[in-house]
Amino acid sequence: MRRGLVVVDVLLKGERSLLMLHSTCCSAISSPAIANRTSSCANTSMATTVQAHKKALRSDIRKALKALSPQQRAHEDFAIQSTILGSSWFKSSQRLCAYISCPALREVDTSTILSQLLTNSDSEHQVQTQKELYVPRVEDKNSNMRMLKITTMDDLVANSMNILEPSPLDGSGNQREDVMSATNPVDLFLLPGVCFDKEGRRLGRGGGYYDVLLKRYQDLALEKKWNKPLLVALAYSVQIKDEGVIPVTPTDVPIDAIVSSGGVIPISPIAKEKMS
Repeated sequence: MRRGLVVVDVLLKGERSLLMLHSTCCSAISSPAIANRTSSCANTSMATTVQAHKKALRSDIRKALKALSPQQRAHEDFAIQSTILGSSWFKSSQRLCAYISCPALREVDTSTILSQLLTNSDSEHQVQTQKELYVPRVEDKNSNMRMLKITTMDDLVANSMNILEPSPLDGSGNQREDVMSATNPVDLFLLPGVCFDKEGRRLGRGGGYYDVLLKRYQDLALEKKWNKPLLVALAYSVQIKDEGVIPVTPTDVPIDAIVSSGGVIPISPIAKEKMS
């Protein structure tokens, strides 16, 4: 069996790169077994390249976020939350899933949004309709996360990483409602992430929790013939990258829109219809 070079065409950073793979498992001999081994080599190399690029990109964005001054972050937090609270697409949403921002992770602040959703007292933005709110609870280290319904910020407890999550039981000892078992559809997801682009790519922290949950919920909506929820990412200015910079895999769920301090960036056709 001859040793050979396999050339793999990979789309990365908006440019096509040729990966030269040299391996004893990649042979020029034409047979189904050898072809499968060659394909496996190529797929493994591409996956490794994508993961390495994602890791490097996460590192770059974390440095950029760390460099933001507290004043700049506060300015962008206020602008983003004001845009959301004042929008027609937010006001018309009856049921929402939203993340609970963690300062240590340098996520866009959602505390004002959550507080006003739960107290229903935002007279300035006229958020008058009672909304149902579901927030994330991580179940394990295998990308399993649930969205549980809360009615007050007191429903939240700090987990082992000091991130606020809903307790699994309410004050009466009953199981909290899981969004996957709710009888009515969610209209809107407010999503965190490391970085995003204007083609809908989203780079998370690497655990796959949101991608798994979003895919499950989209499948549920399809099964029940519900409209898919609007997937909206909240981003600081340094988290928005040029098109083609963020590598993606088949399991990465695209977003519909981004809200930054500069306003709303609708991406998908449904977002352009509802948010423009």
